[in-house]
Amino acid sequence: MSTIKEAPVLPAPRRTRPEPQRPVNKHRGWDEVPRWQIYLPLSIYLVFTLIPFYWILLFALRPAGSTSLVPWPMTFDHFQKVWTEREFGTYFQNSVLVGLATLVLTTIVALAGGYALARFDFRIKRGFMLALLCSQFVPGALLLVPLFEIFAELQMINSLGSVILAETVFQLPLSMILISNFIKNVPYSLEEAAWVDGCNRFTAFRVIVLPLLRPGLIAVGSFAFVHSWNHFLFALMFLNNQAKQTIPVGLNTLMSSDSVDLGALAAGGIIAAVPVVLVFAFIQKWLITGFSAGAVKG
Repeated sequence: MSTIKEAPVLPAPRRTRPEPQRPVNKHRGWDEVPRWQIYLPLSIYLVFTLIPFYWILLFALRPAGSTSLVPWPMTFDHFQKVWTEREFGTYFQNSVLVGLATLVLTTIVALAGGYALARFDFRIKRGFMLALLCSQFVPGALLLVPLFEIFAELQMINSLGSVILAETVFQLPLSMILISNFIKNVPYSLEEAAWVDGCNRFTAFRVIVLPLLRPGLIAVGSFAFVHSWNHFLFALMFLNNQAKQTIPVGLNTLMSSDSVDLGALAAGGIIAAVPVVLVFAFIQKWLITGFSAGAVKG
């Protein structure tokens, strides 16, 4: 009879203790900077930014001849003086008219030109884009003589239309480049789908593309408005009648070679700054979205 051999009994495996894990040295990344290293520079920058604004408010709200560092007792006599006696109400209306007209003209012309640059190919496209970029290096003072000669021939000197056209010409190159980048970010297939559905090019642009360009249009329009609101040179050279001057020229009239009315000048500066601050406070969301979209190449 065959015998069955029993399998040898193997010894049980020896239990070993798990080795303790060594601590991993984590290097601090750029996104893990201590909070104080972020807040400290921002606080210093905020202080240096707010001190000039506080100084303007101090001169505008404290009585004439006062040397107090706190605007108390508070007075609004400087605002009443510049608004009525110095005709800042008229300057304000003229600046609003110039700013809004420049905004509308710049946006419409730049929208048409930007669409052509974004959707069409033509021989001089590269040269035209290069000319638009190079025009940004030309200072506005060099445009005074040719623009003055043109407006003199058209009998537009001492007219707000001359300032509006000059501001529009000065803003168009950059605005056209920005809007062309915004349009490139809109997929071309959306327009093609609208054409298949029976829309022509203009209808497809108005229904499909234009609503998607809202942040870009707000960014370009606000940039044109603020520049025309603050620009001093064109209004000074093309407008001779004081009743047609804008706010930057009106602020210049508050300074003379003999003396400067600091209270009136500070009040006029606040009147000039408040509308722009309010506009940016309402459109900041669309403004940031628009500039970030225009910075991406489509």
